[in-house]
Amino acid sequence: MTTDTTPGPDRSFLFVLGSSRPHGNTEILARAAAQQLPRGTRQHWVDLAQLPLPDFQDGRHESDGWTVGETEEELRQATVEATDIVLASPLYWYTLSAHTKRYLDYWSGWLSMPGSDFKQRMAGRTLWGVTAMADRDEVVADGLVTTLNHTAAYLRMRFGGLLTGNGSRPGQVRDDEQAMIRAKTFFARETAFARFPYEEQAESR
Repeated sequence: MTTDTTPGPDRSFLFVLGSSRPHGNTEILARAAAQQLPRGTRQHWVDLAQLPLPDFQDGRHESDGWTVGETEEELRQATVEATDIVLASPLYWYTLSAHTKRYLDYWSGWLSMPGSDFKQRMAGRTLWGVTAMADRDEVVADGLVTTLNHTAAYLRMRFGGLLTGNGSRPGQVRDDEQAMIRAKTFFARETAFARFPYEEQAESR
C-alpha cells in the first residue's frame, strides 16, 4: 500500500542529527537531500550532541513517574508536530549512534506519559533514515534498516527507507556521486506503512 507523500507546505520535516561530530558526513548527506524539498516545506533541525539531554531513565513502572525537563519537552513537541521525522545517524557498530538511540529511548517514555497520545499522533507519519558509513557495501547497514522499519511498524508509521553514503574522513561523502544522486530524489519517493516480518507473512497467505 502506498500513498501520495509529495512534500509541500503542508509537510513538516524534523531532521534529528545524531552524530558526535558537527558537520559530519551524515549531516552533509541529509542537507543535500533536504535541499531538494519544495520551497515552503517546513524544516526543523535538531543536533542531539548540542542538547543538554540526560540519559533516559525508564520510569514507566514507578508510581511517582518522572519529571519532564525543558529540553525533553521541546524535543517531544518538535517530534509530534512533524509529519516526517528524519533520523540522520552515522552507522556506529552497524546501527544507530548513541545520541540517536537515546532519542528513541525517550519515545518509550513519551508512549506512557500520563495524558500522552504519542502513539496515536505518530501513526501515519513517516520515518526516514540517513547514514554515512565507512563501508561501500550497503548491506552492512541492514541492521539499521531493521531498527528503523520495526520502530515505524510499532507506531504504525510509514517508512521512507534509508539513504546511505560512503564517508569516513571529514566531507568524504561529497565524493560519493551515487549517494548525491540518490539524495536528489530521496524525499520524493512514495512510502508504505511499515510492517513487521510476521505481518508481511500473514498478508501473503
